[in-house]
Amino acid sequence: MSITSIVKRAFISRQKELGRYADNAGELQDEVLKYLTESAKDTEFGRRYMFSNMKSYSDFAENVPVNTYEELKTDIDRMRHGSANVLWPGVVKWYAKSSGTTNDKSKFIPISSDGLQHIHYQGGRDAVTLYLKNNPSSRIFDGKSLILGGSHTPNYNVHNSLVGDLSAILIENINPLANIVRVPKKATALLSDFEVKRDRIAHETVDKNVTNLSGVPSWMLSVLTRVLEISGKSTIDQVWPNLEVFFHGGVAFTPYRKQYEQIIPSGKMHYMETYNASEGFFGLQDDPSDPAMLLMIDYGIFYEFIPMEEFGNEHPTIVPLTGVETGKNYAMVISTSCGLWRYIIGDTVKFTSTNPYKFVITGRTKSFINAFGEELIVDNAEQGLEWACSQTGAEVLEYTAAPVFMDGNAKCRHQWLIEFSKEPENIETFGQILDKKLQELNSDYEAKRYKDITLQHLEVVKARKDLFNDWLKSKGKLGGQHKVPRLSNSRDIMEQLLTFNK
Repeated sequence: MSITSIVKRAFISRQKELGRYADNAGELQDEVLKYLTESAKDTEFGRRYMFSNMKSYSDFAENVPVNTYEELKTDIDRMRHGSANVLWPGVVKWYAKSSGTTNDKSKFIPISSDGLQHIHYQGGRDAVTLYLKNNPSSRIFDGKSLILGGSHTPNYNVHNSLVGDLSAILIENINPLANIVRVPKKATALLSDFEVKRDRIAHETVDKNVTNLSGVPSWMLSVLTRVLEISGKSTIDQVWPNLEVFFHGGVAFTPYRKQYEQIIPSGKMHYMETYNASEGFFGLQDDPSDPAMLLMIDYGIFYEFIPMEEFGNEHPTIVPLTGVETGKNYAMVISTSCGLWRYIIGDTVKFTSTNPYKFVITGRTKSFINAFGEELIVDNAEQGLEWACSQTGAEVLEYTAAPVFMDGNAKCRHQWLIEFSKEPENIETFGQILDKKLQELNSDYEAKRYKDITLQHLEVVKARKDLFNDWLKSKGKLGGQHKVPRLSNSRDIMEQLLTFNK
């Protein structure tokens, strides 16, 4: 009898609980909201907005304002310095470092003990729960789990308080029993130098019986490429013949699928998308044939949604989960047991089903590139270009940027198509200055650019005169409110423009 056949019995009760999602979503979300407000009623935030007097969702919606990171930043910074009972009960010692906002290079998302256990770890457990339900013959626990993580550093001078990638926080706090089936060893997993880490991971795992992978597709592909180099094998299933599933998230998997299928041609390989962000664990792909994910509604997360056609309005419509419609684009708003209250996460989603609630990620509330986990936003681009122009004397008239996806050697880059009204003396120098400034502005971009391991130096392509106007004219969008898309997460627009650039 395999170990998995024994262990999977522990997941049966949770499989039944997840069945409640279809018919009891409103009730489950009401329970979550009550838990959140009851728990936080004696915090500074709870007293400020009179949580103790709240009896319903309408009370909550009427009294608590919608927040961005900027609105919560002062409270979060006080928490980072050791203040207790601010946004969530007690002292929060862990902070997930995420890409920045308009005003800051990085955000620091509080990760409370409650949130760690009942949001992030629960999401990981449910990923396995749903996978086992869909794959009853799985032997996932008969081997090792290769889990990629980031790194962490001290948080100011607060004792035992740290900031870092969410993945590093999860590895640091994981149940010691889980380390029995996890590789690489903890010290390796938490290394900050990815070049060294990748090499050590490959050496530590190449002779192990790895049955499952977890991580961001771009980083994992780089590690697997190194495993093949060390092993001398041509495919990963020759190295790990019992590999059966990759739990992936962080960036869209579509651009990487063909590359994974090439290096893992095994017919028994499965892929399961997860939606686990610094702010919370939100979704899991419960049906392998359906790209939509199941919204996880009984964690410590209460959901609200703003229709995107109203996003940015002074008084937009905001609806709870039971108020959403399928086929409509929404900005997601969350309240969590980590102390984020009516927080605009920045992601947009579209529901494909309301029984149960299933959705697809449609993008961001702002134009962005997040093909490799870099989360580059328009504000970063504008500041970077402004700096490059000031240093070179150039003037930019129009521009757009898009990713160039990984080749077989796990190489990728950003491609910038720029129409100059005054060209720089040297395009390469302009690109070098822009690239360096973007790293200063965005910590996630900086991390992906580290030593050219995953993201290579950006490429600047000079656009001919009137390229963008000609393209807009061809679309019937010249003039008026129509604008050139600045950043895109796909190459569709870039390829069209390059065709015109002749």
